[in-house]
Amino acid sequence: MATKFSIGFLPLVDAALPILAHEHGFATDEGLSLHLVKDVSWATVLDRLLYGHTDAAHMVAPLAIATTLGRGRPAQPLAVPFVLGLNGNAITMRPELAAQVCPTGGLGEPAKVGAALRDVALARKAAGDPLRFGVVHRYSSHNYMLRYWLAACGIRPDEDVEISTVPPPFCADALEAGEVDAICVGEPWNSVAVERGAGVIVLATAQIWRRGVEKVLAMREPVMAERREEVEALVRALHRAAQQFIDPEALLDNAAILARAEYLDGNVDLIQRALADRLLLHRGGDLVHYPDFMFQYREVANFPWVSQAQWLYTQMLRWDGSAYSETDAAAAGRVFRPDVYRSAMMGSEAPLPGASSKVEGSLHQPMVVGTQQGAITLGGNAYFDGRFFDPDQMYEYIQQDLYAK
Repeated sequence: MATKFSIGFLPLVDAALPILAHEHGFATDEGLSLHLVKDVSWATVLDRLLYGHTDAAHMVAPLAIATTLGRGRPAQPLAVPFVLGLNGNAITMRPELAAQVCPTGGLGEPAKVGAALRDVALARKAAGDPLRFGVVHRYSSHNYMLRYWLAACGIRPDEDVEISTVPPPFCADALEAGEVDAICVGEPWNSVAVERGAGVIVLATAQIWRRGVEKVLAMREPVMAERREEVEALVRALHRAAQQFIDPEALLDNAAILARAEYLDGNVDLIQRALADRLLLHRGGDLVHYPDFMFQYREVANFPWVSQAQWLYTQMLRWDGSAYSETDAAAAGRVFRPDVYRSAMMGSEAPLPGASSKVEGSLHQPMVVGTQQGAITLGGNAYFDGRFFDPDQMYEYIQQDLYAK
């Protein structure tokens, strides 16, 4: 008899892997019966997880760290044995703002768009009507990637512009209603805004950090310990789903599954575009292919690198105004569990890196890396401003002036 495992999720394309693991029978093959629970905000996804209504969750990566460290609520340790994907978000602006900062009609260049946006932001601030950005949660990669980009372009978040929280299913509505001037959200909600004529996609967040960690599979640490064998079985099922995600022959079938009412309840064409790394930037335009817009499977994309968690911790400190703590830094790193991923995949055909941490943002061309199993070539993972993050120099990284030119 299959073991039941309940997983909370939001209606986003990057919730695909648990859904596909269920629908294509990969979980069943591992002796699991997945029960998928749809919610409308990250807050409710987290609440269900912490109160034991779900066993695991599709979650924005920084929220798992914030919950472990007790940011905003009593601390409860979470564990992340699997990354559900890299990249996949975009910055979409109201058409009039997009025309001011990115008049080319294509995806902008982050530094150039940022420079033009700075002029607009300062003018709006001086007029008493600051630009307003919507992000999906305070503790989300969307928030941190947006802030990183703004700051590196000389725009001070919370001083020069306002940033507020809008749950993903309501982002297109907020943009259309004029409640925000821009959103940073995952698909299909950027494309929904474009189809309505309410927004123009200006940047993909992969342009800000080429291999930015995005959603993760998170669970309470006690559940991880108690159900370790089942968790490892789930990791294997999700890994098979990731391999199937990138299969071009499965594209239409996967899009149709995700579009169902019980999942995204969305437009098949919009979902299929996202799966194929194709974006309609503005209504009436042509589809643009942006390789690796949503990054899966290849280059051990689903491996929970400790350095990814530690970079997120540095951003949490910067934007919460908190002091660096070696204890918290270590706890943040321990949220990501490469040991569980390794144990689950050992002896399979899946490659496993030799290290559990790496310098983030240092690769500008492909590089072969040492492995525990199989062969791995990592691609470029640069930040747009040329900085990099060495987890062995975390304190020094935090001390850098992000606004320095």
